[in-house]
Amino acid sequence: MTPETHRFADDGAIPNSRLPVLVYHGVEEPEARFARHGWGGSWRDGIFDFHHFHSTAHEVLGILAGRASVQLGGPSGKRFEVGPGDVLVLPAGTGHCRIDSSADLLVAGAYPARQSWDLRRGDPGEHDEVLANIAAVALPETDPVLGPDGPLVELWR
Repeated sequence: MTPETHRFADDGAIPNSRLPVLVYHGVEEPEARFARHGWGGSWRDGIFDFHHFHSTAHEVLGILAGRASVQLGGPSGKRFEVGPGDVLVLPAGTGHCRIDSSADLLVAGAYPARQSWDLRRGDPGEHDEVLANIAAVALPETDPVLGPDGPLVELWR
């Protein structure tokens, strides 16, 4: 299973990351995979409908049900149409926003071990602080979908 990779530049508000976003398709049982590969702090819900990012943690989002249009990279980023079996692996700093979705959208999210997320909206006055936070976030030891030998380990080094 080979993920798509996408990169987004810092737009002055949403910092994004030097690391690529990974997009997997056709992932079965994403929640179980996340847990098995050491990505915890899991939750089930939707995706916020405003542009935001996390400066203190990487995040994985697995679509369990429904469909959504999600914009990654901030307001001038790229839209992705996602549905069941799609997984988005977002490096710390990556902007994301739900543009539209079906009523039955259900997402599972998780984070690498020992990482706690914050919620940032791209306030320019916080830009230097969030860049410092992002630089301090440890790289995960495993790919949340494919484990220690997954492509994330190589692509994010």
